[in-house]
Amino acid sequence: MSLPPLVEPAADLSVDEVRRYSRHLIIPDVGVAGQKRLKNARVLCVGAGGLGSPALMYLAAAGVGTLGIVEFDTVDESNLQRQIIHGQSDIGRPKAESARDSVLEINPYVNVVLHNEALTNDNVMEIFAQYDLIIDGTDNFATRYMVNDAAVLLGKPYVWGSIYRFDGQASVFWAEHGPCYRCLYPEPPPPGMVPSCAEGGVLGVLCASIGAIQVTEAIKLLTGVGETLLGRLMVYDALEMEYRKIKLRKDPNCAICGENPTVTGLIDYDDFCGAVSDEAQAATVGSTITAQELKDWQDSGKPIDLIDVREPAEWEIVRIPGARLVPKGEFLNGNALADLPQDRQIVLHCKSGVRSAEALAAVKAAGFKDAVHVQGGVVSWVKTVDPSLPIY
Repeated sequence: MSLPPLVEPAADLSVDEVRRYSRHLIIPDVGVAGQKRLKNARVLCVGAGGLGSPALMYLAAAGVGTLGIVEFDTVDESNLQRQIIHGQSDIGRPKAESARDSVLEINPYVNVVLHNEALTNDNVMEIFAQYDLIIDGTDNFATRYMVNDAAVLLGKPYVWGSIYRFDGQASVFWAEHGPCYRCLYPEPPPPGMVPSCAEGGVLGVLCASIGAIQVTEAIKLLTGVGETLLGRLMVYDALEMEYRKIKLRKDPNCAICGENPTVTGLIDYDDFCGAVSDEAQAATVGSTITAQELKDWQDSGKPIDLIDVREPAEWEIVRIPGARLVPKGEFLNGNALADLPQDRQIVLHCKSGVRSAEALAAVKAAGFKDAVHVQGGVVSWVKTVDPSLPIY
């Protein structure tokens, strides 16, 4: 959908800026006026990770005058495979600060505003109000719904992207002119149904593909050129090298932007999305052990059947000694239940404890009332029992 420019042009461009942005200036559709709009724009990137990295770098290179960065995490070695705004020397640093330094190295004319904090209901409205456009680079459903709802309530457009393994999606959401994220996804998926990138992996370069689409859409919105992805979903399959577009329509029954909205303010997004299902949460009560307790059980010779419910690719990276692999799906579809032992205590674990909680609910429902799961899973084992193993 073609839209008018989102921002007014800045007063002028300096001689140095003219030299820097000359390849933009000679594009008729951008020109001096378009570059002045970019200079006057205020864009917020939610996250400085896989999608935020290329987005921030290309927004800076394009000459967006003010870039805000919302990020509370620190740089980890496992980030460097895809989060290209950070480097080896940044490990352990706040991502927001690392990203700022890279942005200023790319373009010292950019004003970088750091929000070195988690985005929450308490600060999202205040932060979003300072910007013309939001780039959503988040990786969890609770934050995605919060970003959407805050943008709708404030009348802000935002560019959304999502990545997983070899697949990516991108769109523009702006409730005043078209659909919002809730029109596409009225309800979050059941907890544990969609693995995160930390659980399922992501091809590093996919971040560049989707991040570049997000920046392209941002530039089009800011300058008023071209047809945006508002009302369309771009789906990218890297394995097939195939892009396809799906038409989106505003849902008249949308909970927040529909004709009779039921969501009129920010809600409890953790509760809405659910860290784990009610069944899984109930199953873990009184049936959760720590990684150290598991080690003590092993050392004492306690008869247990230690079952890893992750996927085979994760199993190949790191595993807890003595475990056997049975992916979570085998418990949920019932195939694994017949093979569970009656003479040993069942101990389930995954990477962080979410998937093992879901599997535990299925195991308990099958009658294995003394089954337990390991809080924190492999991550906790590596941190508290065997730091020599890798955390992926």
